[in-house]
Amino acid sequence: MKRLFLTSALLILLLYGGLILSIFYFFDASTLWQSLTSDRILFAIKTSLLAATLATLLALALAIPAGYALARYDFWGKGIVDTLLEFPMIVSPAALGAILLIFFNNPLGNWIQEHFVTFVFSFAGIVLAQFVTILGVAARFAKAAFEEVDEELEKTAEVLGASKSFLFLTVTLPLAKQGLIAAALLSWAKALGEFGATLTLAGTMPFRTETLPIAIYLHLQMADIKGTVTLIGLLLLFGLGALFVTKKLLGRIT
Repeated sequence: MKRLFLTSALLILLLYGGLILSIFYFFDASTLWQSLTSDRILFAIKTSLLAATLATLLALALAIPAGYALARYDFWGKGIVDTLLEFPMIVSPAALGAILLIFFNNPLGNWIQEHFVTFVFSFAGIVLAQFVTILGVAARFAKAAFEEVDEELEKTAEVLGASKSFLFLTVTLPLAKQGLIAAALLSWAKALGEFGATLTLAGTMPFRTETLPIAIYLHLQMADIKGTVTLIGLLLLFGLGALFVTKKLLGRIT
């Protein structure tokens, strides 16, 4: 059985590791330099980093209190909320973007765009698409982080006279900090690589809504393999870097 388990793990390594290594066959240093000095690519990178950061902060602002509620309280609709956290995972990103696009074409969506923020084919649309995509993931990880906190410590602090808000800020949050930071990094990495919902809602306009994943898609459409490989490498650098830091925080890498 041990051989079977180890073989399965190695097959996963060969599959994903082989796919990553295969792109280096087309790697070209001069193309990398051209990409790093291209105004359009630099704009796409900056747009991706900024949008992913904003989407992650917005997601955490909702996911942290929601995750705590799911971890500590029983309330009507808890099972439904817990199930809907998986919604972005069971619906394809393109379908999720289509749902958002359809929403902004109904009366309420039109009113929001006319009186508040325009989301369709705009930077705000990129942030919204990423936010909706990662919210469930962020809330799921936040819930797991709070479930790791010993409730007895909270009860002891409460008995000693700590208010609910003081207890949450000084006891629960510090104890869950490691898991919440990991949730933030993983959510950020997922937002950075988001493509389908962004493409559907925000479009592919250069110097406006072009993100790094969309730039990869456009270069591939033009059969620019070297340029595509270069951009994939940059995306992997950001994404795998975030994963490495996350695993380091969780103590899985010594």
